[in-house]
Amino acid sequence: MALAADTRTAARPDPAPSADPAARLALSAAAVAGAEEVTDWLAERQQAGTFEVERIPFDRMDKWLTVPATGDLVHETGRFFSVRGLEIREEDGRTWSQPIICQPETGILGILAKEFDGVLHFLMQAKVEPGNIGPVQLGPTVQATRSNYMRVHQGRATPYLAYFLAEERGTVLTDVLQSEQGDSFLRKRNRNLVVEVTGEVEVGPDHRWLTLGQIHRLLAVDNLVNMDARTVLSSLPLAAATGEPAGRAGSDTEVLSWLAELKAMQVREVQLVPLDRVTGWRRTATEIAHAEGRHHRVIAVSVLAGNREVSRWTQPLLEVERPGLAAMVVRRSAEGPQLLVQGLTQPGTFDAVEMAPTVQCVSDGFSDLPEQPPFRDLVLAAPPEQVLYSAVLSEEGGRFHRRANRYLIVAAGDDFPSQLPDGFCWVTLDQVRRFIQFGNHFTVEARTLVTCLGSLHGGEGGWSA
Repeated sequence: MALAADTRTAARPDPAPSADPAARLALSAAAVAGAEEVTDWLAERQQAGTFEVERIPFDRMDKWLTVPATGDLVHETGRFFSVRGLEIREEDGRTWSQPIICQPETGILGILAKEFDGVLHFLMQAKVEPGNIGPVQLGPTVQATRSNYMRVHQGRATPYLAYFLAEERGTVLTDVLQSEQGDSFLRKRNRNLVVEVTGEVEVGPDHRWLTLGQIHRLLAVDNLVNMDARTVLSSLPLAAATGEPAGRAGSDTEVLSWLAELKAMQVREVQLVPLDRVTGWRRTATEIAHAEGRHHRVIAVSVLAGNREVSRWTQPLLEVERPGLAAMVVRRSAEGPQLLVQGLTQPGTFDAVEMAPTVQCVSDGFSDLPEQPPFRDLVLAAPPEQVLYSAVLSEEGGRFHRRANRYLIVAAGDDFPSQLPDGFCWVTLDQVRRFIQFGNHFTVEARTLVTCLGSLHGGEGGWSA
């Protein structure tokens, strides 16, 4: 079914969408045939184009400048993004600083949806990024910064952009502003959209119609479905499964009040400073790195890409030394699946605190932290029958160089602690999906795990344990 829809246009208008989006998504999630052929298509697209990435010194970057007075890395147009310094002052007076990406523009992460033979399909892209592990991964229909789709680079137009900007763009299934990595970006947000259309859509060689079930199958493959696709898919209104009672989560009001209290208690101060003023970091001709080898480092790359809007460019990237860990503990309940989240503050978080996975150690690795976070040892030592999901997934390859995290979903055992540390809270999957629609409530790592959880059992948010 899906293969017939890969490259053709619709032969006739599809009927109007049904009123129950969860039922339509469940039907699409059940259609998994042909998923294995997508990896062959991605490999073919990689071979079809030229793609080379080379590390270079900062002074070899074209159109990028080091500001003499500050050391900041900026584009000559003042657009795209910049790398600056950020100083953080804790409540107890301690201060520390780090490089941070400033990208005030709001980009578009959009996926087109369309029914073929009564089954909802999503138009996905073979997306090439300089920092990808791959380098081709499965991305959304459109993945573009505002500078890119406004063609500041004077390159080719972004395909399918009009479907997400035009007033008569179709039926919006989800549309929300979402944050990105708060350890690396300063208050960055992107617009996450899924738009359903009924008319003909011309499909080029770098795009392909897939069912939700096919995408879910591909989430089990390391470094295949990119971060931007994962965050968009997290907001789809899938139905939650039910299970045996294991404890009650708080009401919506109670959970939101818990989060609001954490935000109100947050007194950390952050301010931009010149990149040359970040303390504890060393700068060479080829990198800006922490003196102890921790955190990320700033590097520069030269890129040759035959199938991008611009075929050659240079840019800074952030590189992380070690893979991180993002793990969600889940349990069944009469209210459906429950997720154990923590309230996490990061230097660049848009609104002080967001709900994060049970364990989120994604910028320093997790094996040598001076103080291990709660539940870290528990999720790493979980027996195989409790590990519901495990894969290494890449982060955004347009800003990070080969950054990846181990994503885990672990079922709570009978001996799981009933008393939670401060800052932790059980929430139902239904609540998570409602709160995701508000934006800025969940870290991008948490949203990835929500998407992965939805992939475990027919897209219904259940699991087999």
